[in-house]
Amino acid sequence: MTDSKNFNKIIHLSFPPNTSGRPVVCNLGKLYNLSFNILKADINPRLEGSMTLEITGLEEDYHKGINYLKENGVRLIPVAQKIARDEESCMHCGMCLAMCPTGALSLDKETRMVLFDLDKCTACGLCTKVCPVRAMEVDPQD
Repeated sequence: MTDSKNFNKIIHLSFPPNTSGRPVVCNLGKLYNLSFNILKADINPRLEGSMTLEITGLEEDYHKGINYLKENGVRLIPVAQKIARDEESCMHCGMCLAMCPTGALSLDKETRMVLFDLDKCTACGLCTKVCPVRAMEVDPQD
């Protein structure tokens, strides 16, 4: 049985043209009692959509909502796979800290090391633009 604890998850969705104009995300709130925050959204000229969402609710409702999205042709892409850090290249200079809007990058005050929490990452890419050694990069697998 799925745990019913309240939790928060960031996901990236890819919509085919026949779904991008339908209220499937809105239905997450209506049908499954989930709260969502749209972090990033785009529809290209071919009417394919992409959206990064932060979803909050009961875990059981989350899984029902995700199944609903999949049944409607929406593809889920784990956000954690979109940004990667090359641990050997990272100098822990902290340039990325000021750019990270979600707190996925933080400073360990004892060790002075930059920590990267994949679960908080929305794959906005701001960290990749300021990293002087290019340790933060878009994952080529996506």
